[in-house]
Amino acid sequence: MRAARLIKLVLLLQSRPSMTAAELAAELEVSERTITRDALALSEAGVPVYADRGRGGGYRLVGGYRTRLTGLARGEAEALFLSGLPGALRDMGLEDAASAARLKVSAALLPSLRDAPDSVARRFLLDAPGWYQEPESPEALPPIAEAVWDDRTISARYRRGDREVERELDPYGLVLKAGVWYLCARSGSAFRTYRVDRFTAVALGVARFERDAAFDLSAFWAERAAEFARSILRAEVVVRLTEAGARRLPYVTDRAAAEESLAAAVPEGPLLRVVLPVESEDVAYSQLLTLGAEAEVLAPASLRARFRDAARAMTSLYG
Repeated sequence: MRAARLIKLVLLLQSRPSMTAAELAAELEVSERTITRDALALSEAGVPVYADRGRGGGYRLVGGYRTRLTGLARGEAEALFLSGLPGALRDMGLEDAASAARLKVSAALLPSLRDAPDSVARRFLLDAPGWYQEPESPEALPPIAEAVWDDRTISARYRRGDREVERELDPYGLVLKAGVWYLCARSGSAFRTYRVDRFTAVALGVARFERDAAFDLSAFWAERAAEFARSILRAEVVVRLTEAGARRLPYVTDRAAAEESLAAAVPEGPLLRVVLPVESEDVAYSQLLTLGAEAEVLAPASLRARFRDAARAMTSLYG
């Protein structure tokens, strides 16, 4: 533990002209007294750490000293690629590894380039969770992430409906979609997708599985996501749209379904008659209601009646 801290202290001083004891203590999460002892130990070991005394003093490396201890460990290198997802790193227990990796990269850069990581961080951030919801941090995520990184099998209990099932899984990858974590894993000979927050127990196995080199996480997720989107569209409505309604339709309902329906639409004068797949009549009501007078529901009759009642209520309200 102390050896890792000493290395990190040297890398910090290598990446910056000078740091005070208070700054180093805060960065390394130790006391200033510990920093003093560590600096003395480094000096005795031949690392030229120099302490400037006084109000503006601090610690610095003398004579352009540069350590070669900048090689990334495997876990640090992997975590570095996720460094734009601070919440995801924290949830998976990789925050410390990413911090160490960023520090090593900064220390290895030329002095003229050392502000590059901060410059990028000030300008770009990937915020994965959706609006209006608290991001989830499932308890099972850290052990699952560890298994994914290490190609370790897991034994798990998974909540499916009102019952729990037991599964032996080869965890291939994790996906963060709109604030919800999903595990893509092989069960037997088939690849499946599991919501991480539905795992009630996870135990890491001793054995490592042989990863299928042909498995492409991005392609697998895209295919499953498309299948899921199609599977929930179990009903149809017939709608007559104005030009403005046709433009807005992909933004109020499933985009792929809307675009396919518009491509097959039948012109009726200046309007378009569209057969639209929807999740349910209730969902269609809430989605199409946002189009106002730009959409007229023709079928089913029960949905048209709901829009007629809504129109009457609005007329009564606004006169």
